Amino acid sequence: METLTVKQKQYLKQPKERISGSEAIVRCLLAEGVDVLYGYPGGAIMPVYDELYKYQDKIHHVLTRHEQGATHSAQGYARISGKVGVAMATSGPGATNLITGIADAQIDSTPIVCITGQVPSHLLGSDAFQETDIVGISTPVTKWNHQITKASEIPEVMAKAFYIAKSGRPGPVLIDITKDAQFEEFDFQYKKCEGIRSYNPVPKVEDSKLEEAADLINNAKKPMIIWGQGVILGKAEEELKAVIEKAGIPSAWTIMGASAIPTSHPLNIGMVGMHGNYAPNVLTNECDVLIAIGMRFDDRVTGKLDDYATQAKVIHFEIDPAEIDKNVKTDVAVLGDSKESLAKLLPLLNANSHTEWLQKFKDLYAVEFEKVIKNDLHPIKEGLTMGEVLNEINTQSKGEAAIVSDVGQHQMIACRYAEFNVSRSNITSGGLGTMGFALPAAIGAKMAAPEREVVAVIGDGGYQMTIQELGTIFQTKVPVKIVVLNNDFLGMVRQWQQLFFDKRYASTEMTNPDFVAIAKGYYVNAKRVTKREELSSVVEEMMQSKDAYFLEVCVEKEDNVFPMVPSGASVSDIRLE
Repeated sequence: METLTVKQKQYLKQPKERISGSEAIVRCLLAEGVDVLYGYPGGAIMPVYDELYKYQDKIHHVLTRHEQGATHSAQGYARISGKVGVAMATSGPGATNLITGIADAQIDSTPIVCITGQVPSHLLGSDAFQETDIVGISTPVTKWNHQITKASEIPEVMAKAFYIAKSGRPGPVLIDITKDAQFEEFDFQYKKCEGIRSYNPVPKVEDSKLEEAADLINNAKKPMIIWGQGVILGKAEEELKAVIEKAGIPSAWTIMGASAIPTSHPLNIGMVGMHGNYAPNVLTNECDVLIAIGMRFDDRVTGKLDDYATQAKVIHFEIDPAEIDKNVKTDVAVLGDSKESLAKLLPLLNANSHTEWLQKFKDLYAVEFEKVIKNDLHPIKEGLTMGEVLNEINTQSKGEAAIVSDVGQHQMIACRYAEFNVSRSNITSGGLGTMGFALPAAIGAKMAAPEREVVAVIGDGGYQMTIQELGTIFQTKVPVKIVVLNNDFLGMVRQWQQLFFDKRYASTEMTNPDFVAIAKGYYVNAKRVTKREELSSVVEEMMQSKDAYFLEVCVEKEDNVFPMVPSGASVSDIRLE
C-alpha cells in the first residue's frame, strides 16, 4: 500500500460539501482565480448559467453576441494579461461556433479553457437535439480535451484543464459536460493540479547546449537574433534585452513577438517575414549565426525553405521539442523555458558590439525608408494611407497603447508601424489569420487591462465578420477604441490579384454599409474621416474619450503593402515595389 504524503493527507481531511455538478464547475472557476468569462447560454449549459446567476458578485459573465466572439474575447484577455481566458457555450451549434477561436488559440499558443454543455449521457450517440461530437471535432485544434459524464469527475478534470492550458507551451483546452452531470450531486473537494504523470511541459535546460550556443555566438562575425512570442509567454523580456545588449546582436522579431523589446531600442532591427522590414529579411541570408528564440520558423517568416539562412549556423531556443528541426535544421537546440535559458546564457557571453554588421541594417533601412516608409507615413498624394493613421495613433498614445489588429493589409501596416513601448501590446491573429478576430479580442483585452488604452485596428472586411460584438460593447460599456481602415476592398486579396492575377479583382470589391450609422445604432460614439486635415483632431478626440469610440478612416482603395516576399520566394528576394 502506498504511503500518503502530507499534502495528500491534508487534502483528504478537507471538509467535503455535497453540491451539484453545475455549482462545482463555478466553484472550480473561482478556485482558479477566474473573475470574468465570455459565453452564450443555451439548453445544455443552462444549469451552469443558473449557478453563475448566484455568483454574479464574484464572476463577471460577459454575454457576447456570438460564440466565436466569446473565444476571441477570451484570447484577448489571455494575451494581454498572461492569465487563462475562459469561454462557455451550449452544445451543438454553440460548441461548434467556438472552433475557429479554439483553432486560433492553438496555433498562437494562447491559454484558454472552453466549457461546453452536452446532451444527457443516455442520449450520447443518438443524434439528439443539438448533439454534436465536440470532443471529436475539437481534438485536432486543442492541447487537450475531455468529456465529463459524472459529476464526481469535475474537480479533477477542471484542475487539469487549467494546468494544461497554462503550462509549458500554452494552448486551448475544451471540457464537454453532459447535462445530467451538471444536475448530479456529489461530495465536492477541489485541489489544484500541480503535475501530470508523463506530461513534462518544461524541458530541463542542458548546460552543455548553452555552452555550445555561447561558443557559436562569441565567435560569430555576423550574428542575428529572431525572437518570437515564446519570449513574451516565458516573461523573458528583460533576459532577452540583457543578452542582446551584452552581445551587441542585431535583433528582429516575428509578428507574434512584437513588443517584447521596445520599438525604439537601437538593436531592434524590425520585423521579419512576408511584409517585414527589408534589412532583416535580406540579411537573414548573410548572417553567420542565426539565433531563434521562442519562434517556430513559420512559412511566412522563412519564405522558400531551401534558400533560408543556408549559410548560417542555427541556434534554436525553444520550449516545445516538436518544433526542433520541424522546418529549419538546427545546429544547436536549447530546450527549456526562455527566461531560464537566457538567464543562464548571459554570463557565458562575451561583451561585444558588431558595429559594421549593424551598420548594414541601418543602410538597408535607409533604402526602405526612401522607397516605402516615407510614402506610407508622410504621403504627398491626396488620399489617406493606412500608415499615416497608425502614425497618428502612435503620436496620441506615445506608444503605450495595446494595438489589437485583425487580418489583412491593415494588420501588416499595424505591425510594421505601431510603436510598442510595453510588452503584450501587439495582439493579433498570427498563425490562423482569422478575420473577425480584433473586435471581440479588444473587448477581452480591455477588460483584462482596464488601465491600458486598447485600440482595435480593423479592415472593412474583417470588421463585418464580428460586427455584432458592438452589442457586447454597448451592454458592458467597455471603453475600447475601434478604428476601421476602409478601402472598400478585401485589400490583401486584392493586392495579390493585382500583382499575380493580372488585376482580375474577383469577389474582392466591397459595397459597404454606413459604418458610423451602425455604431451609433449601438450607442457608440462614432465619426468618419475622409481628409488628412481632419485626422489628427479626430484621433485625439478618440484617444481622450472615456467611452467606447468608433472611427472610420477612408483610405486609398488600391494602396499595396510593401516590402513583400512573394509566395514561394526566398526572403532575400523581398520586393520594395
